[in-house]
Amino acid sequence: MISLNPTDLSTGKLHSYLLSAVAPRPIALASTIDKDGRPNLSPFSFFNVFSANPPILIFSPSRRVRDNTVKHTLTNVKAVNEVVINVVSYDMVQQVSLSSTEYAEGINEFDKSGLTMLKSELVKPFRVAESPVQFECKVNDVIALGAEGGAGNLVICEVVKLHISKDVLDGDDQIVQEKLDLVARAGGNYYNRAKKGFFEVPKPNQKIGIGVDNMPHEVKNSMVLTGNDLGMLGNIEALPTKEAVTDFIKTVSERYPNIATMSLRQKHKIARNYLSYGDINSAWKLLLS
Repeated sequence: MISLNPTDLSTGKLHSYLLSAVAPRPIALASTIDKDGRPNLSPFSFFNVFSANPPILIFSPSRRVRDNTVKHTLTNVKAVNEVVINVVSYDMVQQVSLSSTEYAEGINEFDKSGLTMLKSELVKPFRVAESPVQFECKVNDVIALGAEGGAGNLVICEVVKLHISKDVLDGDDQIVQEKLDLVARAGGNYYNRAKKGFFEVPKPNQKIGIGVDNMPHEVKNSMVLTGNDLGMLGNIEALPTKEAVTDFIKTVSERYPNIATMSLRQKHKIARNYLSYGDINSAWKLLLS
């Protein structure tokens, strides 16, 4: 066993140890609005429930380690003291990951991730329709834990309304954990699916993915591709060129001799297979052929 003093470690190294050792952590997909009413959406794994009476949830948007800047979520909850905390199920994890991309101020991560805005009843921020449990909250306090990169900011949220999908309830209106199918965060690219164990989701493209809103209509409205598929497809810096698509078709024409006449449904099914192996580029080239 090694023994370490936190003060002897770089913030990045200590951050890595903490996230890998204190895991898995539940995810708060926090929906906020800025002072001009523009929606924002971002996930946080420094999150948990801390009280039932009153019902209190706390999440912590940390100052960025690399440059000590703050997330738009933190700015928003200080300006508009309301937030919706949405839980994250497996079926939406790729879209949630895409929403964590550092898009510019004012960009709507609902549009980028393809997640659906749902009007709240008591607060201004929108709910996430795909989330099986949504907590409308007022922000009671924001407590800064430091002023340097890596410092957390405790956002103390009081639940004023909660919404639970009937799909995850039993006959007595109790939540069935297996139906809820939550995911949690661990270190690096690791997530944990509560009922199945660890899996990996690559971090969002640092050069900024195109997002679901910039996909061709027939892709983002596919009857075959899932939300997770769209989340993966949105995490690409730019669509393949026509030349790259043409070269790809030549390469796979022996495997798919009818590719020129293949239906959209067939292409989307094959694209899903590429995505199951993490091959986003090939999936896009097929979809654009």
